[in-house]
Amino acid sequence: MQPETTAKVANNAITKGDVLAAARIAGIQAAKRTAELVPMCHPVLVGSVAVNFSIGDDYVEVEANVETVDRTGVEMEAMTACTIAALTVYDMCKSADRTMTISDVALWEKSGGRSGHWQRTSSDGRVG
Repeated sequence: MQPETTAKVANNAITKGDVLAAARIAGIQAAKRTAELVPMCHPVLVGSVAVNFSIGDDYVEVEANVETVDRTGVEMEAMTACTIAALTVYDMCKSADRTMTISDVALWEKSGGRSGHWQRTSSDGRVG
């Protein structure tokens, strides 16, 4: 997004309201409804969802952490939370900046479930 838009988000100056609060709520709701949105995704009991943001000069980064004690992982719930939160940021800021893009949705780490622990490594070998 344009730096002016990022500054407006950081200063809570977007006319539609508190962008990050709305995006956080949207992400949490999306995580809980993932099985309704993604065909073939198992419904799981979501224990907790945390949606957090990092604001840079020209971006808002979204990160979700989802936990369950269910029989399967919650990767889809976490990525759905991030995506819907990002779409909410776009929706609330589009009157100020239609050039925004949403990109690079990726799983960074998971634990539990049938496949156990997994963590992404970057191209230079760093973890996470």
